[in-house]
Amino acid sequence: MSQYVLRRLLIAVPSLLGISLVLYIVLALAPGDPFSELATNPNVPPEVAAALRAKFGLDDPIYLRYLHWLAAMVQGDWGFSFVSRMNVDTLILQRLPTTLYVIGSAQILALLIAIPVGVYAATRPYSIFDQIANTFAFIGFSLPTFFTGLLFILVFSITLDWLPFVYSSDIKATGIRWLFEQIRQAIMPVMVLGLFQAASMTRFVRSAMLDVIRLDYVTTARAKGLGQPRVIVKHAMRNAMIPVVTLVALQMPAVFGGAIVTEQIFRIPGIGSLLISSILSNDTPVVMAVTFVFACLVVLFNLIADILYGWLDPRISFR
Repeated sequence: MSQYVLRRLLIAVPSLLGISLVLYIVLALAPGDPFSELATNPNVPPEVAAALRAKFGLDDPIYLRYLHWLAAMVQGDWGFSFVSRMNVDTLILQRLPTTLYVIGSAQILALLIAIPVGVYAATRPYSIFDQIANTFAFIGFSLPTFFTGLLFILVFSITLDWLPFVYSSDIKATGIRWLFEQIRQAIMPVMVLGLFQAASMTRFVRSAMLDVIRLDYVTTARAKGLGQPRVIVKHAMRNAMIPVVTLVALQMPAVFGGAIVTEQIFRIPGIGSLLISSILSNDTPVVMAVTFVFACLVVLFNLIADILYGWLDPRISFR
């Protein structure tokens, strides 16, 4: 399997190079200048501004700037933020754990809801439970995350005053109290993202289970006298999870997109809010690095999905 993973990583390199090239060209041709604030600052002499532009190569041709950026990325130099006045890799590493914590918790919540609800609804199609689950699933993925986030803030923060609606990265408490406050402030953003993902996953799990439980080997397992829970869990559900893994992997771009909106609503100091603020301030190195990190994470999750295929279905070989 190690050879398979290595081969997939080598295949991902041209994809990431193509993504980085397109992103760089789009950002280079976009209106705005990362040194616009510096150029209009009367305290900065023109010769100093010109020297800085020459140092960062902002007046070079696009292809030459891209090659310089790519060579620096390979060496671990992600650039310098003109707004934050610090290295881009340091800025991203400060915020990436928060984003991964929120997204990871939301995905776990979505799976914990979607798998049991979808499986149970598939074993009792068109029952009252199935109809209620389908209704809530349709409502869940029909509502955008920004609407659900504002609704949660209105109900749980303003009306009931149970949860904070602003995410704080500087909690003064320590020990168990610090852990409690971390969980408390993450409940609403995790619920917003998790419920949105769970809605679509529930429908997909139900559909996959309905296809599997009608197959001959499931009927044979029942004919041998196996109980319904064992037939569902051991025989049907494992094969039904293969398309679900595909869905989870393909939904990762949408998850990161939803995280950007959610981080803006709840003021979460993650890389999503960093991306928005960098776009508004024309901080091109940060925008380029953050979008490239998103692309790398999507490729990574697709690789994890491919590895899970072999674990779920032993007939799939890593060759």
